[in-house]
Amino acid sequence: MDISPLQWVVTIGVTAAVLLFDVVVIARKPHEPSIRECAIALAVYIGAALAFAGFIFATAGRDADGDLYGTQFITGWLVEYSLSVDNLFVFIILMAALKVPRKYQQEALMVGIILALIFRGIFIALGYQLISNFSWVFYLFGAFLVYTAANLVKSYRDDDHSDDADDNRVVAFARRKLNVGEEFRGLKLSWHEHGVRVISPMLIVIIALGTTDLLFALDSIPAIFGITQEPYLVFTANVFALMGLRQLYFLLGGLLKRLIYLSLGLSFILAFIGVKLVIHALHEDQPFGINGGEPIVGFEVPTLLSLGVIIVTLAVTAVASLYVDRKREAAGVSSQGSGLE
Repeated sequence: MDISPLQWVVTIGVTAAVLLFDVVVIARKPHEPSIRECAIALAVYIGAALAFAGFIFATAGRDADGDLYGTQFITGWLVEYSLSVDNLFVFIILMAALKVPRKYQQEALMVGIILALIFRGIFIALGYQLISNFSWVFYLFGAFLVYTAANLVKSYRDDDHSDDADDNRVVAFARRKLNVGEEFRGLKLSWHEHGVRVISPMLIVIIALGTTDLLFALDSIPAIFGITQEPYLVFTANVFALMGLRQLYFLLGGLLKRLIYLSLGLSFILAFIGVKLVIHALHEDQPFGINGGEPIVGFEVPTLLSLGVIIVTLAVTAVASLYVDRKREAAGVSSQGSGLE
């Protein structure tokens, strides 16, 4: 894709303006948003993502392998969105463990989203430099995604619920070293009380969200590079996936606990993309001169096929989860969650 510097500036500028508007509005009147408020905002963000996809379809054309850039964006956006939904489980756990009042949770989530965008921007830049200069890095990305998928399955089977915020070593260290108070005052992070500086527990929340976002970026960036290697599409897919995350948190808070097979569905998607990355590497890279310099694998996995696999997997996961959860509920058995609660 031929993306001009002006297009990059406009994209980053609009993203920053939307985030700044959100921060100002939320900070001015902290509250727990209504279902109607969340639904409207989420519809706007999803509509904006689809409109942007239409723009890419109309103007960007195809890559060297014949894949439409618009299809790559839609596929990458769905992957990032599904991973972001999974991340909401951890956000819910952190908010509960750190006892964040509901009216201040929007502010904490907004800061978390901004940190996530910053971390992902850094990882996108690093990832693009790696894949541009070292084609063998796709082997590492692919192996890492398959390993992550296996860990998700293991976490689900072991029912490994890490719901204590003190499991986060950075948070535990901050609590030990800082004079943390009990009162939340929005985004005010410190104040003097009886001549002593007190640190707001909101700072601990931000540290927890920030370190969690950093770990999430390690999964999501290799995953989307398995869909497209265009940095502009990688960045915009992440932006649109994260923009509606705050509203989704409040809108689907109860429903998320019923998606009991979500981690299994995501593990399949990550494993599929991991294998796709390895196939891409075998098509592009011939390590140690194997096969006389010719591609070891003579085909690539089409992006349209990837899109179909992702949509079907998410649909099957959602339907199976809700069906089994309803049967358990009818039988008087509580939901066990997704393996990430």
